[in-house]
Amino acid sequence: QVQLVESGGGSVQSGWSLTLSCVVSGYTYSSYCMGWFRTTSGEERKGVAAIVSDGLTNYADSVKGRFTISRDKAKNTLSLQMNNLKPEDTGTYYCATVGVCGRQWVNWVVSGVDVASTNYGIDNWGKGTLVTVSS
Repeated sequence: QVQLVESGGGSVQSGWSLTLSCVVSGYTYSSYCMGWFRTTSGEERKGVAAIVSDGLTNYADSVKGRFTISRDKAKNTLSLQMNNLKPEDTGTYYCATVGVCGRQWVNWVVSGVDVASTNYGIDNWGKGTLVTVSS
């Protein structure tokens, strides 16, 4: 059984940092893509950051320069370092896996289209972790 478990969310003040983690277990694909998505007030779930098997990454424009996605394959862990957090970053953050994907997936995921409109080929979701940023 595949499990994705996020952690690291919390309540912080504007300008502070948080690091989210996602531990993957039971996944059979050896090379897969992963991403962080978020649901914010008034918006459907959208891609924030993505990484493919060879380490290529991409980010939504709203977080570029502030967020960094990384992956430790040996530990089956995906991370999201979030710096200079803003109130508009408040939301629930989810990690996700895609078993079959190409390098263009990182561009597709952060295109701004919500997952209600396209599922991005995602085959597993975590349950989410809440991030609250106060001004």
